[in-house]
Amino acid sequence: MSPTRWQKVALIPAMAGIWLLAGCSKSASPASSATTPATAPASSSSIAEQQDLAQAQQDMTEAQSTGAEALLTYLHQEIEIKSAPQRIYDALLDSKQFTTFSGFPAEISHEAGGVFSMFKGLIVGRNVELVPGQRIVQAWRPANWEPGLYSLAKFELKVQGSETLLVLDHTGFPEGSFRHLNSGWYDHYWEPLKKYLA
Repeated sequence: MSPTRWQKVALIPAMAGIWLLAGCSKSASPASSATTPATAPASSSSIAEQQDLAQAQQDMTEAQSTGAEALLTYLHQEIEIKSAPQRIYDALLDSKQFTTFSGFPAEISHEAGGVFSMFKGLIVGRNVELVPGQRIVQAWRPANWEPGLYSLAKFELKVQGSETLLVLDHTGFPEGSFRHLNSGWYDHYWEPLKKYLA
């Protein structure tokens, strides 16, 4: 993937032992999705939700990376966003704002040690460190992973002229997942966030 003018990707060897899957889709988790009674006609919103769930399941099983890229287990992204660092920080940690920009329910604690659930329960975890307007560190996992498996996602917010440089580092995802995870952050976090903050 070639970086665009606002995107820089560094391929750096990973730290072992922590798992990550960032490419979630806008959907309900299989465990929490509501079922429509067989006698009731399906509404357009429930059909859309079922389609989103199918897409999320497909996203979770994307084709593996190949070649040298397949060995990468560490991801680094730099995104320029036309907004103040505190506004970005708030959007990533506020349940209502995250729900608005992602399009799916989110429950996010504002406290270090607090838990979060995003994309209608597909992604869950705990805030490890929070420095308002500067840094968010989270233990982060898809809900379908085995208990105890977490990634570490670190978001740094740096003033860059009239914009903010958001730097994401996360570690420990399985070999073969780089391509899918790299695009997942852009598709499900950065592009919707940039539109929301515009």
